[in-house]
Amino acid sequence: MKIHIGQAELEMGSKYMTELRSANDILDNAEALRERLEEDGYLLIRGFHKREDVMKARGGILNKLNGMGRLDPEFPIEDGVIAAGSKGVMFGGAANDEDPDMQGFYNLVNSSNVMGFFDRLLGGESMTYDYKWPRAVGNGDFTGAHYDIVYMGRGTKQVYTMWTPLGDVPYEQGPLAICLGSQHFDKMRSTYGQMDVDRDNIELGWISKDPVECVEKFGGQWATTPFEAGDMIIFGMFLLHGSVNNMTNRYRLSSDTRYQLKSEPVDERWVGVKPKGHYAWGKEKSKSIEEARKEWNI
Repeated sequence: MKIHIGQAELEMGSKYMTELRSANDILDNAEALRERLEEDGYLLIRGFHKREDVMKARGGILNKLNGMGRLDPEFPIEDGVIAAGSKGVMFGGAANDEDPDMQGFYNLVNSSNVMGFFDRLLGGESMTYDYKWPRAVGNGDFTGAHYDIVYMGRGTKQVYTMWTPLGDVPYEQGPLAICLGSQHFDKMRSTYGQMDVDRDNIELGWISKDPVECVEKFGGQWATTPFEAGDMIIFGMFLLHGSVNNMTNRYRLSSDTRYQLKSEPVDERWVGVKPKGHYAWGKEKSKSIEEARKEWNI
């Protein structure tokens, strides 16, 4: 099977691409989960959310897309078929009680199930960033390889991303992909991993759009899997990840949400009633990642 990331075609089962593995066998053992997270860099948990809760969150976002004219009126809204000429949408921000379409989503990612899981995993009371990143990924779109730390590294470095597919996401619809072992790329961590996009104003923040280059130059192996509504995957700030191309005519709906111990420092850009988010990045002419990589010698 061919997996498409950017301009590359990766054969499943090759040196470049393999399958993610589930952590459901150790779900009730917090210590084993922490060990697996350290070993693999991620935890994939199947059926973590109730499917009906995910589909409710999905339905609200599809209603928003429909109201924006982004869905093809020839198909049912629930199919999420992209209207001609429409692009992807990111609905970033904090919860807004005046937006009923988004309440199902916020209920999902702020649920007692989620917060209780992170309490157990982190060994203390957890908190979540108020700012959330739900998105609709369009046809042909993908996300290049990056660390999350470059976008949210001003507080504790022990922040975890939960990636939640808002619906079923087969290979061809562009699921998350991670580079196994990349949390141990010391040179990358000490250079690119120290970047702050607001301070350094480097375009996109992606280290590479080429998954083959990542493996050949830095090491590791890419991994992905089909996801179903209810699945989720978590990983830390120094795990290189991106996504497979969405090759379909339907939006891939998913979200990125962040969690950490409440007792640790928090990046002020992402908390509060109206988080300020990225306040400087992209406001002036940005430096290319190619220029930055020459400076870092990576």
